[in-house]
Amino acid sequence: MFSRYVALGDSFTEGVGDDDPTRPNGLRGWADQVAEAIAAVEPGLRHANLAIRGRKLHQILDEQLEPALAMAPDLVTIYAGANDILRPSVDLDALVQDYDDALARLAATGARLLVWTAFDPGGSAVYRPVRGRFALYNELVREVADRHDATIVDFWRLRDYRDWRMWDADRMHMSPAGHRRMAVEVLDLLGVPHSLEALRLPDAASPTRREAVAADLAWARSHAVPWVQRRLTGRSSGDTVTARRPTLEPVVSPVE
Repeated sequence: MFSRYVALGDSFTEGVGDDDPTRPNGLRGWADQVAEAIAAVEPGLRHANLAIRGRKLHQILDEQLEPALAMAPDLVTIYAGANDILRPSVDLDALVQDYDDALARLAATGARLLVWTAFDPGGSAVYRPVRGRFALYNELVREVADRHDATIVDFWRLRDYRDWRMWDADRMHMSPAGHRRMAVEVLDLLGVPHSLEALRLPDAASPTRREAVAADLAWARSHAVPWVQRRLTGRSSGDTVTARRPTLEPVVSPVE
């Protein structure tokens, strides 16, 4: 089993969308749930979560790679690149080459390494125009993962996430149900015995066309426009945020 688990990444790994005011940054997220499940069978587990929302791939590598290596982890999870893919332009080959170099260093530690493909945005009218970019990124990441014997969490193929109830109101981050589903996927891939089950989803809405348009406009005002404004001004939602668990700490929270 594992004794030192380090998680790297952006909002996906920080836990945005799974609110818990009792925890650092007011979040729980799938990584905490994974750590808790491992700790249930390996009580000595220590866990660090270095992820910060809004970080692009190079920021993740520049800020989080060296601290992670210094912790000598035996389990590493890293999700990076989604914030780059959504930019107006991106050199995916160069981006994944740098990712490749970083994964080589992580793999050289002997740690079990998990990486993700990007999700399939085909069900979203907003993100569908960059679906091809997501697919190319995924193929490049699969090549890199194979080269470093990393386990792939194939987000693209998890069709559950076509259901908008798996996503937060901002339509960018997973909901509590989405985080739970991801925790189960990770634990199953790791072969960790656990008792986590899918969360009950709220009843599916069947809005009228008028209601759907009103909801889309409200979403655009509350989430899409502020996101675009941050991109145009070079700001990030993570500018004033620090890592939730910057050092290895014992995992004491109980598994549900």
